[in-house]
Amino acid sequence: MVDLSVDLGFMKLKNPILTASGTFGYGLEFTPFFDLSILGGVITKGIFLEPNEGNPPPRIWETSCGMLNSIGLQGIGVERFSREILPELRKFDTKIIVNVCGHTDDEYAKVASYLSREEGISAFELNISCPNIHRNGLCPAMDPEWTYRIVKKVKEVTSLPIIVKLSPNVTDIVSIAISAEEGGADAISLINTLLAMEVDWRERKPRLGNFFGGLSGPAIKPIAIRMVFQVVKRVKIPVIGIGGISKGEDVMEFLVTGARAVEVGTANLFDPYACPRIIEEIKGICEKEGIKKIEEIIGTLKV
Repeated sequence: MVDLSVDLGFMKLKNPILTASGTFGYGLEFTPFFDLSILGGVITKGIFLEPNEGNPPPRIWETSCGMLNSIGLQGIGVERFSREILPELRKFDTKIIVNVCGHTDDEYAKVASYLSREEGISAFELNISCPNIHRNGLCPAMDPEWTYRIVKKVKEVTSLPIIVKLSPNVTDIVSIAISAEEGGADAISLINTLLAMEVDWRERKPRLGNFFGGLSGPAIKPIAIRMVFQVVKRVKIPVIGIGGISKGEDVMEFLVTGARAVEVGTANLFDPYACPRIIEEIKGICEKEGIKKIEEIIGTLKV
């Protein structure tokens, strides 16, 4: 038997597989395919205080190496989420992590405060890094002071753990991670998508209605691993790896690099069984390699 459980300090997971926000709906959309209880945790679609329409279409474009999206964090708002989604999610034996969004600093805090009164939520993931809300890709995670300010503000209104999701669209990811930690973050997740663009040269038009979008998929995995490696060496809080994970071997690469858990994203869109398959794959890898407890390999990269 292989022990796949991992300890984030503030939260224990039965395995290191979480679902990346925005690629798994609110979680309930995947219940026809498998039992959510097998997951380490479900990270919901981003939640604003009020319903959010998102960006104008077209909003998705498949690239030769992944996917470009500019959904713009369309969502149902906290009231409907609490009334319709959360009670159903609580029926599953898995951690519920709510991805918190805001158009302003205060909105992040208001969403966290509202949801802190609800039962069954294990943690918040602060989405301060989505590149397709503003057409120029600007987001709080591009600035250390802005990152610190939002994290601190949210920390003041909730006792739930806070995971801060960082952007790769910066020159120094470490300084942003340190600011998040100083602001009170309990963990860091990285990376979000890379700001990118595709054009239709015949029509002389951008492929996306918002011009820019976030690039995800296998192409970004080496960037994500590099940034995880840089950050785990400089912060004391746990790091959760995200980016291009589509098979068990990918998970092992992130864990050896120092991530304590991972989020599976784009793979869910082309394979709705991706998460249970990956869990079985890492179990098989551990059995083959004689690894009895998966935590033993975390941060064991030889450098």
